[in-house]
Amino acid sequence: MRIMYLPCDGIGPEIMAETLKVVQAANAKFDLGLEFEEAESGFTSLKKHGTTLRQEVLDRARTEFDGVILGTQSHMDYPPVAEGGRNVSAGFRIGLDLYANVRPARSRDYIPNKAPGMDLVIMREATEGFYPDRNMFKGVGEMMPDPDMALSVRKITRASCMRICREAFKLAMQRNKKVVAIHKANSFLMTDGLFLECFREVAKEFPEVEADDKIVDAFAALLVRQPEVYDVVVATNFYGDILSDLASELSGSLGLAGSINANAETGLCCAQAQHGSAPDIQGQNVANPTSLILSAAMMLVWLGEQRGVQKLMDAGNAIMAAVDAVIDDPAKRTRDLGGSVNTDTFGGYVVDALNV
Repeated sequence: MRIMYLPCDGIGPEIMAETLKVVQAANAKFDLGLEFEEAESGFTSLKKHGTTLRQEVLDRARTEFDGVILGTQSHMDYPPVAEGGRNVSAGFRIGLDLYANVRPARSRDYIPNKAPGMDLVIMREATEGFYPDRNMFKGVGEMMPDPDMALSVRKITRASCMRICREAFKLAMQRNKKVVAIHKANSFLMTDGLFLECFREVAKEFPEVEADDKIVDAFAALLVRQPEVYDVVVATNFYGDILSDLASELSGSLGLAGSINANAETGLCCAQAQHGSAPDIQGQNVANPTSLILSAAMMLVWLGEQRGVQKLMDAGNAIMAAVDAVIDDPAKRTRDLGGSVNTDTFGGYVVDALNV
């Protein structure tokens, strides 16, 4: 099984190094037979190849690899697309059709948090919606008819709504059998109306699952008030992006938030930290690598489930348990969690916990 990894920008190379350290330790312990290959992206690729993401990289990821570990990107600092500043994350999601962005948010008793009892997963559709770089066949979904007017087009399709809702219900069947759909169908009558229609249609396929829906602004308030009652949350791209950051921060820290982008039909999966590239601490060896490590662990579990390989699932779960064992000890936490441990030292602690 082959894994492509792309360190990318900001703290990406630092947290990628520790993630690979942990995954390679699991590879050895569980005899996974994983092979790793680095690919260039972000500013490194821009300087060398004139683009932040070459099509060749995407093509190889689609045809030659089983999984991808994607580092953080400084999209806001990229040049315009015409000058090579391609959105790397969107490139993978669209290029590999990784429509399911799976983002768990779990509160831990030993980490200060604002959402006791939270243990949910946000299933976010990742290939369309309000994002202008992924909703047009040609061009982008934003335009300026004149200097004082900006317009944006939102794309919602039945096919994408059906498949993300189906994945949400499938996940709920493995958890507590509850799904809530997030929408604004009272205002976006057609687009969110279509999403809600698809959700209710898929719900009929899973009579064992309790299905509900909430208006997005009301749900944001409910997520703060009673986070413990939710299990699986399914949403279109934009809502899912915002709500998953809120949920992760309520649970303790965005730095503890794992995330994968996957396609159940093709079997491809990409691990990606939920947070940004944090260029202000780049190169200082102080970044918390937990999010990317947990994302890689999620990828192993997902690949194991899709391929029926138990040792992949065991390895991923062991990594998650090792991370929990490390951050349970205040003396082993990184600075963002109130500790003083450096990035590379933290990765070493996780490896040690994994090998116990």
